[in-house]
Amino acid sequence: MNYNARTQSYAGVNISAYMRQVYLWMTAALGVTAIAAVFTASNMAFLQFLFSSPIMIVLLAVGVIGLSVYITARIHTLAAGTATGLFLLYSALMGVFLGPTLLLYTSASVAQAFLVTAGMFGGMSLYGMLTKRDLTGMGNFMIMGLWGILLAMVVNIFLGSSAVDLTISVLGVIIFTGLTAYDTQKLFQMGLSAPEHDGLAMRRGAILGALTLYLDFVNMFLMLLRLFGNRE
Repeated sequence: MNYNARTQSYAGVNISAYMRQVYLWMTAALGVTAIAAVFTASNMAFLQFLFSSPIMIVLLAVGVIGLSVYITARIHTLAAGTATGLFLLYSALMGVFLGPTLLLYTSASVAQAFLVTAGMFGGMSLYGMLTKRDLTGMGNFMIMGLWGILLAMVVNIFLGSSAVDLTISVLGVIIFTGLTAYDTQKLFQMGLSAPEHDGLAMRRGAILGALTLYLDFVNMFLMLLRLFGNRE
């Protein structure tokens, strides 16, 4: 085997190991979120504690957002165990945050939205890995669109328009579907440069990648649930 062939072989192993870790940690995080959400939704005493004061909800939201920002900003300096623990803690807090939302919809709607999300996510993630097309332009456009729907969601808190809410949900599904392909391609390219013998660096990169795809999955799920879910 010549040098180029050996290099391609090692790179293939590297990418496979890296992407496998990304998807394993993402799946673990989704599992933790699901358990936390079900626990929250089915525990009336805990729900009463959460809604005992608006401050509790604000603190929970700040904790979820702050932890996500902290992990992203400090991932390259955190120990592998610390990064993993913070990521799973973030997943649990997200589940607690989402638990009350699930109570608004029927169990069948939640299950259906999850299955549809899994299918769409899997298809677009596979596309992101296999396509030869550079998705950078599309990704940048989707990121701009994301900021747009975030602004629209804030404005609609005061407007309370069902038409705007429907538009946000439709655009949200499109945006997070596109971001799934873009983020997967970006992570796949990161896997090409993942250090072959540096397990710590690969683990950190995998946690960051898992967080990125986890957010795509959760947001796609929520948008689909808002769009097609049957309320209780």
